Amino acid sequence: MTTATNEYPTKAYGATAPDSGVGPMQITRRGLRHDDVLIEITHCGICHSDLHSARNDWGGTTYPIVPGHEIVGTVSAIGDSVTRHAVGDRVAIGCMVDSCLECSHCEADLEQYCKSGGMTGTYNGTDRRDGTQTFGGYSERIVCREEFVLRLPASLPSAEAAPLLCAGITSYSPLRTWKVGPGSKVAVAGLGGLGHMGVKLAAAMGAEVTVLSRSESKRDDAAKLGAHAFLNTEDKAAMKAARGTFDMVLNTIPVRHDVVPYLHLLRIDGVQVLVGLIGPMPEIHTGVLLGRKVLTGSGIGGLAETQEMLDFCAEKNILPEIEVIAMQDIAAAYDRMEASDIKYRFVIDMESLRAA
Repeated sequence: MTTATNEYPTKAYGATAPDSGVGPMQITRRGLRHDDVLIEITHCGICHSDLHSARNDWGGTTYPIVPGHEIVGTVSAIGDSVTRHAVGDRVAIGCMVDSCLECSHCEADLEQYCKSGGMTGTYNGTDRRDGTQTFGGYSERIVCREEFVLRLPASLPSAEAAPLLCAGITSYSPLRTWKVGPGSKVAVAGLGGLGHMGVKLAAAMGAEVTVLSRSESKRDDAAKLGAHAFLNTEDKAAMKAARGTFDMVLNTIPVRHDVVPYLHLLRIDGVQVLVGLIGPMPEIHTGVLLGRKVLTGSGIGGLAETQEMLDFCAEKNILPEIEVIAMQDIAAAYDRMEASDIKYRFVIDMESLRAA
């Protein structure tokens, strides 16, 4: 067992103000507590949440901020009481690094909905023990409580595995919650980072998958990703013909939009799950819900479900489509992400940061 107690000076990239952009900075990782794991980060995915948080688009950002919650790396040291991980293990961290682990939600493996102050975010959160700010994966290394460090299956490549920690689990959790499987008819609205994972995962679960998009250019991509059908949402006749068809609409669209057309597509007791939109949505007439249509939202999964997702992706060989970039290219990546010029997820090779 390797134990370390000193703090760790760490190269990172972060923002110092809403308009500062993301650039080089130096941070300090805490010395290991008895239940901590030190991880040398090899790869970190880029999520739309990173961009919005860095720019304070949602409010509540505390500066400086170091984004990144799709983290893959190797254990380099462990605290005295750590039993789940060993030096040299390949591991992963998602969107949370702590919770109370004692409330009814945490005991039900729903740590992401912790009733005692909520989960502690991997970045822009507050450490539950010392009150310091949490910094994310745009950095050389990270220190994390052992329960929140996940095992990375050997068959998952590190770069491709990174987006699974947010895009993967955000799509996987509602599919599992609503028991998607053989015979299910699932529509995926939007074909970006979340949507392309939703297609792959739902198809691997045995569902009949249809991609919903207003862009005809997405038709070929949908088929390549494993979708069985494509429905152009601008085609009013086709949308009318598809009413009452689907068990689930997995809505990954990240911008404000009208959800009513997707509710019409649901059968009785069908569910539309919002996983992309954060913020106000247009007002809807409740009459559309009278056919026992369910409109709900879903966040990430808990620790057990996230590990299950990683194992499922390893078993089924489900990998996100990625483009690997250097840390120094983050500004260009953000611009391209805003322009939807990525198929379908950026991943940072952290060696570029170490070499800088």
